Amino acid sequence: MAIDYKHFEQKLEEEKALLRKELEKVGRRNPDNLADWEATPSDRDSSQADENTVADSIEDYEEHTAIVNTLEARYVDIRNALEKIKNSTYGLCEVCGGEIDLERLEANPSARTCLKHIA
Repeated sequence: MAIDYKHFEQKLEEEKALLRKELEKVGRRNPDNLADWEATPSDRDSSQADENTVADSIEDYEEHTAIVNTLEARYVDIRNALEKIKNSTYGLCEVCGGEIDLERLEANPSARTCLKHIA
């Protein structure tokens, strides 16, 4: 199987850029660890707020945290796949070392395993 590394690198870079934009809507880079993202609170002013507004702000923050966690996991997968392209290990199953089908890579360019080893 011949993998078109440029094609997959482009797909991964495009998805990485989209994920970064989505992450920036609900989070920010952790200043102590730029590889890590953290949720940001909502823009609501809760300094003079009633209990309901404070509760809404907490709920927004928890929602942002869940979204950041999901997007960040995908973002890390994309970065890892791009690193594998650089190391010439892209398209190989992390479990058995066999080749990942091109159809699977097209559907999920950051796939880490072949179909036999999907968790």
